Amino acid sequence: MTPITEVAGRRLALSNLGKVIHPATGTTKGELLHYYALTAPALLPHLRDRPVSFLRYPDGPEGQLFFTKNPPPGTPSWVRVAPVPRSDDPGARQVVVDDLPSLMWAANLVVEFHTPQWRAREPGIADRMVFDLDPGAPAGIPECCDVALWLRERLAADGLGAWVKTSGSKGLHVLVPIAPAPSGEVSAYAKGLAVEGEAALPGLVLHRMARALRPGKVFVDHSQNAAAKTTATPYTLRARAEPSVSAPVTWEEVESRRELAYLPGDIAPRLDRYGDLLAPLTDPALARPLP
Repeated sequence: MTPITEVAGRRLALSNLGKVIHPATGTTKGELLHYYALTAPALLPHLRDRPVSFLRYPDGPEGQLFFTKNPPPGTPSWVRVAPVPRSDDPGARQVVVDDLPSLMWAANLVVEFHTPQWRAREPGIADRMVFDLDPGAPAGIPECCDVALWLRERLAADGLGAWVKTSGSKGLHVLVPIAPAPSGEVSAYAKGLAVEGEAALPGLVLHRMARALRPGKVFVDHSQNAAAKTTATPYTLRARAEPSVSAPVTWEEVESRRELAYLPGDIAPRLDRYGDLLAPLTDPALARPLP
């Protein structure tokens, strides 16, 4: 029997709570839902008003994974759905997770949350810029830390502040709050910095994805600033063997160049200690125009 739970006045059917989603750690679906409920105050501001794409992995990371932008069948009527016109589908709509009941409904589907750099009310007008630092083995997090520190300094020279999180996979994401600007302009500026980074750190940075060039280097992926692209949302769980988290980190941790990897149980103590390290991204007063 599927238990019915009430979350902030909404009735939710939460299913298969004992099902093991991550065999490597024995982590159950119920534990994943508990993580999202606990982390909601920090996570929701990063989801709010942004159309969400889901990477679903209901049978765990070894099972079938499917990426969906459309509202899943059975989406409750009280979950917000916003029009997000696409070239291939002018009538397209996507879920927007604005509150705790919507978050718990989505988490019950077993998903990674991915969001664009713009808000539903202004499609294609970015208020965030992202650099996805993706290492090619044997490079790893320490090399990504070096690139993140170079980016922070370079952005500061243009009057822009930067914050950082783990991707929850192999690399880091550098995030920048910006005064709203068309995604095309943001993409062009971000690409320019990636090209500059390759010139400044030729043994370390790549601005192109060419696989043959990747070993031992860090690909600075600027493409996620395109209007059609999304990035793993802060605090989302990832469909990895272990339930890794895309976790905010401090610049001191980046300077330490140590391996940065976090599981659900690590996040509550970090929130107690630091609060939401990425809260500045949601403060319009800290957004600066691109040069």
